Formats: sequence, structure tokens, C-alpha cells
Amino acid sequence: MIVAVYSTRPWDELSLTEANTTHELRFFEARLDQTTTSLAAGSDAVCVFVNDVVDREVVDELSGLGVRYLALRSAGFNHVDIAAADDRRITVVRVPAYSPNAVAEHTLALLLSLNRNIHRAHNRVREGNFRLDGLLGRDLTGKTVGVVGTGKIGQVVASIFQGFGMHVIAHDPFPNAVIAEMGIPYVDLPELFGRSDVITLHCPLTPETCHLIDQTAIEQMRRRPMLINTSRGALIETTAVIDGLKSGQIGSLALDVYEEEGDLFFEDLSNTVIQDDVFSRLLTFPNVLITGHQAFFTEEAVREIAEVTIHNIDLLEAGEPTGTEVTIDLVG
Repeated sequence: MIVAVYSTRPWDELSLTEANTTHELRFFEARLDQTTTSLAAGSDAVCVFVNDVVDREVVDELSGLGVRYLALRSAGFNHVDIAAADDRRITVVRVPAYSPNAVAEHTLALLLSLNRNIHRAHNRVREGNFRLDGLLGRDLTGKTVGVVGTGKIGQVVASIFQGFGMHVIAHDPFPNAVIAEMGIPYVDLPELFGRSDVITLHCPLTPETCHLIDQTAIEQMRRRPMLINTSRGALIETTAVIDGLKSGQIGSLALDVYEEEGDLFFEDLSNTVIQDDVFSRLLTFPNVLITGHQAFFTEEAVREIAEVTIHNIDLLEAGEPTGTEVTIDLVG
């Protein structure tokens, strides 16, 4: 099978090449959108990542080029018009799970760095400034953390935070039996917001969760919680969170994702002026810590993503079900 791989970075090419034995992989650094669909000419399948644009127009163009399969190198599929793919009889497959520890551990890293101001302290020490003013943190033991979304990643996060002696509460419309066995109570969102010193998001982006954190949610929060998002950027209404930071209602913010990250993340923009004024505003806050969608980025996770992606393509070529298909029923 000939596969056009978009948004290729060096680790993608290395890991996919190592996992592949039979397919012709054509690697493109370009992101998939309406201007780059022509690169897929002659391909049976297209392989995309989280910031590729696979809307109805792109799906129609890919179908016209003869593309029959769409392999996602991600668990999330909110960037794909699944209805359009179904209409064009393009099979969509994904990587439903890969090293949940990677994202969970990055969540912990953000929490510890932000709470103890390690990122700011590091910069100070490099400049010979050893003063402690402004670096005061809080003990985590005994604090309450609200975990929103208790799938595989949320479950690992909850276990880690319990190990720190934190009180964990959770919210998910589909409760996880393992969470209950851990003695963690499920509560509704207003209660979770009102009780939590730390709020961490681990849910998919759906119409129901888009802007889950908006002005109303922020007003329900106890004073000055820490908010962490390593899931999907659009779970947070960024302008509302900025207002919350300015008013002091939100104590601090850690992000590994951003709702308009498509033109920013995975690129070197160090010699350019960032045009996104909202993102630039976030960078001005001393109590905000941002990483560029790297929570997944461990050796184990990258290898797992590549292996599952190639295995999916193997099964598609053989005409066998993968168990990872994304269907209209799943979207619904």
C-alpha cells in the first residue's frame, strides 16, 4: 500500500520506517489541508497527526485522488469530518491508546513545575539570581484534585495524585469501575470546580466538552485553583481563562495544548513574531506554564503510535477489521 504521511517530523519517519515492512511510505513535512491534498496523489492511504485539517473539502479532494483509507497517528479524531469520510467510503482508523503514562507523567511534571515555580527558578539561577521572592509554592499533600475524564490517562493521573497524598475527586459521564475501586468519588462538575485546588482535564473534544472551561465554570471554581490541560486545547475558552487569571479567580495555568495551536506547535517560530495575540497574552503571565503539545512525547509512546499505525494499515490492506475504526456511531 502507498501511504502519504503528513506532518512528518524526524521521529515520525524513524519510528514508522522501523515499524514498516511492506508499505511504501511517502513522508511530507507539510500539514494536510486544502492546499496540500495534491501530495497524496497516487496514494491508497493518508496518515495524519493532530493538527492536520481533514474537513469535508479535504476528504472530498482525497477521495477524488483515489484515497481509500485515513490512518490517524492519534487517539483523538475531532480534526476529522467522520461523516464526510463515511459518505466517501473512506475508512478512518486511529491509535486509541498509547502509553497513558506518558501524558499522565507530563501532567504531573507541569503540576510540580508550576506549583514550585521551577521554570522561573531555573531562569533566575542561570542569570545569577538566587532570591526566593515570588517562588513560594504549596504542599500538595492534603489538597484536593479534580480529575475531569477518567479513561486510561485519567485513571493513571488519579493513581499518581493519590500517591502524593492528595484527595482525588472525579467527573466523567461514563464512570470507570477502577476509579470507584480506588475509593475516588464521582461528583458533578460544579461540585468538582467548587472543591478542587487543582483541576486537570483528560477528556476528548466533543460538542459537549468544547469550552468546558468557560466563564460560568470559572465562576464556580473555588478561589485560585491550578488548572491543567494536557488533553485538547478547545476544552478551554482561552479568553475566559485569561480574564480569570487577571482577576485572580484562577491561581495558575498549565497547558500542553491550545485551541489555536495549529499554526504554532511543532514549528520553530523563534525568529518570527507570533501573530496570535491571545497566545502572546498568555505568555506574559508569570503564573502560566506552556509546553508545545509534548505530553505524548516519550520513546515508548512514539514507538507504540508507529507500531499501531502500521498494524492498522496492514489489516486494512488485508481487508480485515482493525478494531480501531472511527465510525459515525462512535462520533455520536
